Amino acid sequence: MIGLIYRAADALRRRSLADDHGRLGEDLAHRYLRRRGCTIVARNYRPRFGAGELDLVAWHGPSLVFVEVKTRATAEFGEPDRAVDAAKRRHLHDAARDYARRAGVDWEKVRFDIVSVVLARPVRIAWLRDAFSSGDGPRRLPLP
Repeated sequence: MIGLIYRAADALRRRSLADDHGRLGEDLAHRYLRRRGCTIVARNYRPRFGAGELDLVAWHGPSLVFVEVKTRATAEFGEPDRAVDAAKRRHLHDAARDYARRAGVDWEKVRFDIVSVVLARPVRIAWLRDAFSSGDGPRRLPLP
């Protein structure tokens, strides 16, 4: 029964957000992560100094996870997570530092993940845990 309600809500959301792939992708990623044990504590967090935005902030076990959601209509030009370049990682890092400091969370307990959403039918969602760290390039650790 609940699956039917979710499918109906997805159809309505797709219709209302047809031109806003980013918002639709964030909604799908939010639900996807919740089903996999994450507790979402913030969406679209912007630090006061304005550099970067954290799409989703979640607790996954003992880790505070900063999630970048990348959405594409198709994977024709590559997977969405490829769009997280060095400049984007720096902005995410700065915003995450601000969030962790304000929340009183030790930096050793944080992790950066990427959720890729491809809106083709059927929708494809890939969660890359520990996709990059605070100082290096992408680690590219896809999980099943």
